[in-house]
Amino acid sequence: MIDWIDAHAEEANALLEETVNIGSGTMNQAGVRAVGAVMRRELDALGLDTEWIEMPPEVNRAGHLFARQEGQGKKFLLIGHLYTVFESDDEFQSYRREGNVARGPGVDDMKSGNVVIVYALKALQEIGALDDLSVVVAYTGDEEQAGQPVSISRKDLVEAGKWADISLGFEAAINADGVDWATVSRRSASSWVLSVTGKQAHSSGVFNESTGAGAIYEAARILMDFYNELRDEEFLTFNAANIQGGTDVEFDEQLNRGSAFGKTNVVPRTAIVAGDLRAISGEQIERVETRMQEIVARNLPHTSASIRFFDKYPPMAPTAGNRRLAAELSRINEALGRGPMSELHPLRRGAADISFVAPYTDGLAGMGALGDGGHTPDESLDLSSMSLAIKRAAILIYRLNQE
Repeated sequence: MIDWIDAHAEEANALLEETVNIGSGTMNQAGVRAVGAVMRRELDALGLDTEWIEMPPEVNRAGHLFARQEGQGKKFLLIGHLYTVFESDDEFQSYRREGNVARGPGVDDMKSGNVVIVYALKALQEIGALDDLSVVVAYTGDEEQAGQPVSISRKDLVEAGKWADISLGFEAAINADGVDWATVSRRSASSWVLSVTGKQAHSSGVFNESTGAGAIYEAARILMDFYNELRDEEFLTFNAANIQGGTDVEFDEQLNRGSAFGKTNVVPRTAIVAGDLRAISGEQIERVETRMQEIVARNLPHTSASIRFFDKYPPMAPTAGNRRLAAELSRINEALGRGPMSELHPLRRGAADISFVAPYTDGLAGMGALGDGGHTPDESLDLSSMSLAIKRAAILIYRLNQE
């Protein structure tokens, strides 16, 4: 397999170039479908049964590409995504190669990972190990901005996770300080909206018994209590990202933007704060949300407040099964001359689709190639690492299926 992968490295790079040159921002549904068509061509050629899964109109997403094969042995779920964060009006639209470095939207996140999946399966096919493999390939069309509700947009992925024994996510790998890192956990991603009400009055009476503190002071009190009481909890982060306050406030929760009006001599009656929350387990999410509710309820005089939570991506907890997979991947990495792999700290990665299947299957994330600058116009990929990622994935799948 190693020899075959090395011999076909430029073919893999050509497929990467083809898909990067198709703009596929999440809301560019035609572009997402076009990338899906290219990947479907490749999976059809491997003999897998492919299906484009449409989303209902109200979800407002292009859909997903799934490919399946029922075989023997362990059941593998391989996860990628077709979209990029760069929409059709962005200037960053095309592939460019500079020696062994590729630049373009999605070279790192994660059109390279999509190619790694295809060429790992091709390498397995080359030695006759694909025919009896039980595998589902899931290319979602909206990983960064999952269509709502997720009960619909992630239904097929969750069902595949319940079917699988092992799930592998192919977003970019990480090498830092000369060390390759294995990703056994990823934190959740949810959002919250804090709504605060105060008593509107002339500012000369602020803080007195009849007027109280006003909405903005109460919002500030809540945020500082969050900061002082929760920030030291391990693996937890919570970001206050947008705040509007004054006499009149308008806030669009979908677009995370709004406007506010308030004269300096008027105590404000309204404040709205939007933010996110990331945690390592369902237990931590539940406990922290309860504590945040308790903090919100300690109102300053003549104010009231409430907080709503919107769960988006669940956590991928660092389980013993995940660590067993990481140990095997580390042995493969050493055999390839790269040295042992360390376990990546959860704070160093965001949320991902693999978290939706984490409760049902052992898994590893970060199985892709080595890139940099994801989500920025400086996004790049070390093309030599494509072959490395393909080798690691193909050998890992082969070894696990032989157990």
